[in-house]
Amino acid sequence: MLKRKQSSRVEAQPVTDFGPDESLSDNADILWINKPWVHSLLRICAIISVISVCMNTPMTFEHYPPLQYVTFALDTLLMFLYTAEMIAKMHIRGIVKGDNSYVKDRWCVFDGFMVFCLWVSLVLQVFEIADIVDQMSPWGMLRIPRPLIMIRAFRIYFRFELPRTRITNILKRSGEQIWSVSIFLLFFLLLYGILGVQMFGTFTYHCVVNDTKPGNVTWNSLAIPDTHCSPELEEGYQCPAGFKCMDLEDLGLSRQELGYSGFNEIGTSIFTVYEAASQEGWVFLMYRAIDSFPRWRSYFYFITLIFFLAWLVKNVFIAVIIETFAEIRVQFQQMWGSRSSTTSTATTQKMMRSSVFHMFILSMVTVDVIVAASNYYKGENFRRQYDEFYLAEVAFTVLFDLEALLKIWCLGFTGYISSSLHKFELLLVVGTTLHVYPDLYHSQFTYFQVLRVVRLIKISPALEDFVYKIFGPGKKLGSLVVFTASLLIVMSAISLQMFCFVEELDRFTTFPRAFMSMFQILTQEGWVDVMDQTLNAVGHMWAPVVAIYFILYHLFATLILLSLFVAVILDNLELDEDLKKLKQLKQSEANADTKEKLPLRLRIFEKFPNRPQMVKISKLPSDFTVPKIRESFMKQFIDRQQQDTCCLFRILPSTSSSSCDHSKRSAIEDNKYIDQKLRKSVFSIRARNLLEKETAVTKILRACTRQRMLSGSFEGQPAKERSILSVQHHIRQERRSLRHGSNSQRISRGKSLETLTQDHSNTVRYRNAQREDSEIKMIQEKKEQAEMKRKVQEEELRENHPYFDKPLFIVGREHRFRNFCRVVVRARFNASKTDPVTGAVKNTKYHQLYDLLGLVTYLDWVMIIVTICSCISMMFESPFRRVMHTPTLQIAEYVFVIFMSIELNLKIMADGLFFTPTAVIRDFGGVMDIFIYLVSLIFLCWMPQNVPAESGAQLLLVLRCLRPLRIFKLVPQMRKVVRELFSGFKEIFLVSILLLTLMLVFASFGVQLFAGKLAKCNDPNIIRREDCNGIFRINVSVSKNLNLKLRPGEKKPGFWVPRVWANPRNFNFDNVGNAMLALFEVLSLKGWVEVRDVIIHRVGPIHGIYIHVFVFLGCMIGLTLFVGVVIANFNENKGTALLTVDQRRWEDLKSRLKIAQPLHLPPRPDNDGFRAKMYDITQHPFFKRTIALLVLAQSVLLSVKWDVEDPVTVPLATMSVVFTFIFVLEVTMKIIAMSPAGFWQSRRNRYDLLVTSLGVVWVVLHFALLNAYTYMMGACVIVFRFFSICGKHVTLKMLLLTVVVSMYKSFFIIVGMFLLLLCYAFAGVVLFGTVKYGENINRHANFSSAGKAITVLFRIVTGEDWNKIMHDCMVQPPFCTPDEFTYWATDCGNYAGALMYFCSFYVIIAYIMLNLLVAIIVENFSLFYSTEEDQLLSYNDLRHFQIIWNMVDDKREGVIPTFRVKFLLRLLRGRLEVDLDKDKLLFKHMCYEMERLHNGGDVTFHDVLSMLSYRSVDIRKSLQLEELLAREQLEYTIEEEVAKQTIRMWLKKCLKRIRAKQQQSCSIIHSLRESQQQELSRFLNPPSIETTQPSEDTNANSQDHNMQPETSSQQQLLSPTLSDRGSRQDAADAGKPQRKFGQWRLPSAPKPISHSVSSVNLRFGGRTTMKSVVCKMNPMTDTASCGSEVKKWWTRQLTVESDESGDDLLDI
Repeated sequence: MLKRKQSSRVEAQPVTDFGPDESLSDNADILWINKPWVHSLLRICAIISVISVCMNTPMTFEHYPPLQYVTFALDTLLMFLYTAEMIAKMHIRGIVKGDNSYVKDRWCVFDGFMVFCLWVSLVLQVFEIADIVDQMSPWGMLRIPRPLIMIRAFRIYFRFELPRTRITNILKRSGEQIWSVSIFLLFFLLLYGILGVQMFGTFTYHCVVNDTKPGNVTWNSLAIPDTHCSPELEEGYQCPAGFKCMDLEDLGLSRQELGYSGFNEIGTSIFTVYEAASQEGWVFLMYRAIDSFPRWRSYFYFITLIFFLAWLVKNVFIAVIIETFAEIRVQFQQMWGSRSSTTSTATTQKMMRSSVFHMFILSMVTVDVIVAASNYYKGENFRRQYDEFYLAEVAFTVLFDLEALLKIWCLGFTGYISSSLHKFELLLVVGTTLHVYPDLYHSQFTYFQVLRVVRLIKISPALEDFVYKIFGPGKKLGSLVVFTASLLIVMSAISLQMFCFVEELDRFTTFPRAFMSMFQILTQEGWVDVMDQTLNAVGHMWAPVVAIYFILYHLFATLILLSLFVAVILDNLELDEDLKKLKQLKQSEANADTKEKLPLRLRIFEKFPNRPQMVKISKLPSDFTVPKIRESFMKQFIDRQQQDTCCLFRILPSTSSSSCDHSKRSAIEDNKYIDQKLRKSVFSIRARNLLEKETAVTKILRACTRQRMLSGSFEGQPAKERSILSVQHHIRQERRSLRHGSNSQRISRGKSLETLTQDHSNTVRYRNAQREDSEIKMIQEKKEQAEMKRKVQEEELRENHPYFDKPLFIVGREHRFRNFCRVVVRARFNASKTDPVTGAVKNTKYHQLYDLLGLVTYLDWVMIIVTICSCISMMFESPFRRVMHTPTLQIAEYVFVIFMSIELNLKIMADGLFFTPTAVIRDFGGVMDIFIYLVSLIFLCWMPQNVPAESGAQLLLVLRCLRPLRIFKLVPQMRKVVRELFSGFKEIFLVSILLLTLMLVFASFGVQLFAGKLAKCNDPNIIRREDCNGIFRINVSVSKNLNLKLRPGEKKPGFWVPRVWANPRNFNFDNVGNAMLALFEVLSLKGWVEVRDVIIHRVGPIHGIYIHVFVFLGCMIGLTLFVGVVIANFNENKGTALLTVDQRRWEDLKSRLKIAQPLHLPPRPDNDGFRAKMYDITQHPFFKRTIALLVLAQSVLLSVKWDVEDPVTVPLATMSVVFTFIFVLEVTMKIIAMSPAGFWQSRRNRYDLLVTSLGVVWVVLHFALLNAYTYMMGACVIVFRFFSICGKHVTLKMLLLTVVVSMYKSFFIIVGMFLLLLCYAFAGVVLFGTVKYGENINRHANFSSAGKAITVLFRIVTGEDWNKIMHDCMVQPPFCTPDEFTYWATDCGNYAGALMYFCSFYVIIAYIMLNLLVAIIVENFSLFYSTEEDQLLSYNDLRHFQIIWNMVDDKREGVIPTFRVKFLLRLLRGRLEVDLDKDKLLFKHMCYEMERLHNGGDVTFHDVLSMLSYRSVDIRKSLQLEELLAREQLEYTIEEEVAKQTIRMWLKKCLKRIRAKQQQSCSIIHSLRESQQQELSRFLNPPSIETTQPSEDTNANSQDHNMQPETSSQQQLLSPTLSDRGSRQDAADAGKPQRKFGQWRLPSAPKPISHSVSSVNLRFGGRTTMKSVVCKMNPMTDTASCGSEVKKWWTRQLTVESDESGDDLLDI
């Protein structure tokens, strides 16, 4: 799925030791240092040292004074031990000298540093004991490094069975990726920090009383609650009467008193942006911005910040960890071990094996769980110790003790404890037995009782297998849990020593409080409060350092550590490599089986008797006429089919290969299947009349024709075409067989055993490939047969049942009205993208718009628009503007119902309602459409005037809010989103069961321990319930942001309230139901801090462990299960879950190639003039880096807000003007270097030109106007230019591309999320539109209108106090005013409605929908950010191809003519290079593939790139089944066509040469006469010896040699000469240059035809065409007969015209 490496066998590697070298030399004179017990003792001492430093705090010593001396004694002992070890190692190794000296070993240096820190801590403690140094002094920070000694306890496990270089590369690569993603996160933090500074600035305006004076601002001067305001009257919040809007900074408050969050300058702004990106407290920042600035600005800024930073950018960290862990886990597979099995190998007795015994035990466990869950708080008056629950617990404990004893007796104790499940059962038996002891009842031993529910997992085998698959080998999750706990302990100890001396900070006074604070930061719940309190306590000077410390810890803990848990879960869900292909075959086979059956609603017609309807037809299909349809004709057809089969095999070459025999057998079986089907059809129709026979024969012939077309034996094709395809395919198989089998057998003598084993493995691999091919073909044939069978079933039902496929059983199948309705329903925009004549792809300019228009039918487009308009109308509805009393809103309701009535009637008349193949109600979408229509129709007809709360009329209004879900049905991509959500429902359901089990365990425990104990008086000074009466004054929390101190004699605002003894407002553990609700809220990591504080304060500090354990299990394991399962289901739905590593790489490559675009960079000018120099300068890396630094420098100018009244703004704007002129110079240089046309081709250059032009316009306006609008425009120009940095940095560009593509691919998921949110918003207005204000329901967050409801629900998606909003909506009398007649007249909530509403919304959106975004980001990260070694085509290859394409495509259109592909392929270098000396045939294949693609038309950038990608991979490994078959068929066809073209071109050249020689022979008489005259003159005038002419004799001899019979010339016709370099040339060829080696030419002597053709076959590399000729010829026949047969074949080949000329093809 996501792993990048092969998960094949990991060969045994030498152990790589990253731990310390503890085994010193044996000849050392100090022997104790090498003892194993010494090493173990030192590791234990490391843990003791951490414990000692955790106790070493002033507050701990104040509560337990003896601990100061205990820690001193421990530190002294540890100091002596570690110092002795250090001295011994220095003595043995040497301090400096030597290769293995002490200071040259990294672990020794670390140990020495720890010893030094221990000495410093010990000396400091001596001074503290002697009161020389105050315990609260900052000198205690010297102990900060001491907790790092924990590494000594675990570094022994840093040994891996891998080479050191491999592990080093993995760690280096992971570090680089994490660093790159961190830079990417910093880029967005800087971007939103700059935007925050310029859009908002300071939040210092507050509403204060009118008489507030500067320097006298107190808590009583502020509004309650503290409210931000705007000094501008037209924007923000305006203070009520009696208050005025004042700047508190002007009134004398310091920065520390105002708080550190805000957008004052760039540093504070980045800090605030990171807080908001953590989705903790962001909504309150938005509310402050809404009150201080225009509303639209706040919504835009914060919503986009959450979407990009919190949902997209930060989730890239999860992708990094998953990718890295996927590689590591393959290498560490042996270390972690395999998954455990649930079966036991021990022999058991019959009773132990019986299912009755197991079911009885499980039923008893179920009863025990039900009894424990029934426990509840019975009040203070019920004080019985031995109640019925205790007696039932004793009985169940005795029963399970007997069960354990019985198993031990049957299996023996050794056999019993050999099973991990039995060990768990024995632990429960011992724990529950101790728990029933009266003094231990309802104590911490209650855990053992409630853990019995875990045994119920064995009830469901699916749940049991899922649990074992999720948790896999225990070393993975166990190691991660230990690492997390160790990290928490170390960081808590460091923070403890860092802040324990800070006054007015109680979060780090002791180790338990420090641990709780750091754990709180890990869970992100209230981590901002922890940081803010610490910042306020340490002061303004150290606040930046402390903020960076907490942010780095939060970044690591929440983004990297939690991502590791997700990676482990995904790794456990991952299948092994050898199972993936098997599952692919099984899945394809299962899909074929499902397609064979008709739906149940159609199969119901098979239950009725056949009633074929007799119809009269006037004309049959044009294939046959009525008199010719006879049974004799059908028999002839069957016989002819058999004859065709025999002829087909006669055409095949007579070879003895097993592949050919296999082809014959498969073809015979296919034809037997067709014959049997035909005969069966014949026998079935004999009893029918003539018209039925004619119809059946026509159908059979069509089916037979289609089957023969699929099998490649269509009658219209020449027999040789199919034989060529078949023979070529089987020759390839024979070649592979010879390569892997026969050749190895021939040379097997003298080989070693290892070589023979390798040859045997090759043979086995070849046989496996053959078996896989047969399985692939079988599955493909099965799919085709299933589709045909389904169509035959539909046709039979259509013929035999007159009511089949008749809408509403009334409208006829071919009725005119139904045909009209079909035309209306199925009409859609269809822009043809291909030329119908040539088949070439049309390059339409608006193809994306055309695709959008053709997405759905015209009718669906109309209904989409009507539905959207209806939803917009519903947005205006509110409890105070109801549709029942507003005629304008009723118009939209009538329009929607009328249009939907027309739509449904048309679709029902066209496709039927239910019992038709394409019925309206054929899936859940059709049911939903009918339901929405009926609800709308009933509401329109009823239109109730009075709607009581919690009545049927209100339920109808809620159901009416489902109307936006119609979009899911109308848009196909939205239906796909729904399938992705619900297809993995089984796994999500199992995860939900696991979490519910976890909640039930802790809920039962909480009820037994905390029932009735959480209630307390609201007056903290009252302890006993009897004293909780009367009234008392309670203080009011005015503000969470301001840090004002009370002045002497000042009291905080407050009021008098009655004392009440009650549970906490939002939770209690009095019964299992309330406990489950509380734990569900805690599971979402919201509100668990309040639960922890209440339990610790009211029950005891020790019980805080309860909530921490539950949060850890729920957060680290439970919630990550949802993430992992949703990602796994997403990959399975996309088909990537079962992909092997090579197949996954291929899919990534195809996706990358789709996005890749040609370079829009013009080439360098040819000359070395001014333009060429400008080109070199602008393309130099130093120039680009300089421009990037200048962009960053200009962006820094926005570190403070540009305000007209601020004197700093003018110099900053002036410096920005200077930068603008520099960028103008840059653009000018690029235009000169590239020319204006070349500069305009790049989109990046266009963007730079646009921003620069805007900058020039701003400069002009700035000096002309100099007002607030010009400053705003200047800031916008700088922000626009800041985006250009991503294009100048490769890593930022790739990561930004990941985010952009994730947004594009998740568009419909986001739309689906918005539609769900819209439905819930409409329902929230109906249910909670008039709820009174409470703790979180206020003027910002309420359901009074759909717009405000959407903002509240978006806040709930981020989890921001969603549980508190839910409890506010649960308000019931007497805390509200009910109304019996109308729901809009009451201010009460709905308890059950709020529970279902908020819980369902949070689970669907937060747990499922948002995790789909994570899945998409993970997929796209692996797509764009894989390493070079993981890619089939690297980025360097793609870049090189883009550069070569840029050279060939001179017009920069992305399209080139086909003949230019040859030049492009010749220019390629590197991994894409085509060597013409070695790969001429591959070159021809690639050229012909491009010519064949668009019938010789132009080819695009992606066409050539796709062809290269297919040619660069092993298609057997990388392609999936269907794609593999199609590609192999295409390549076979290309090879055959290229072979035929090459032969035709060669024969044409031979003809030209023959004709030239014939022309020469015509003038032979003239030559003889001239020779006779020369002989006569020579006889009459005999020359001397010096006048002899040997050249003439040679010419005469050559002329005599050319005088040969016609048969000899025929024999020479196909005879190739591969190495003939004879000196005899024809007179016509005397002036031609010497031909290259391997070219075809006429021989000087006749050779046997068979040998000649064999040599042709060798030069072809085993091509099928010539080898088939060899198979047809008998080598024993005479030369003349062979020549005549070849001549006939050659004559047939010449009849096929070729569009190619001989000059266009390479000579062989």
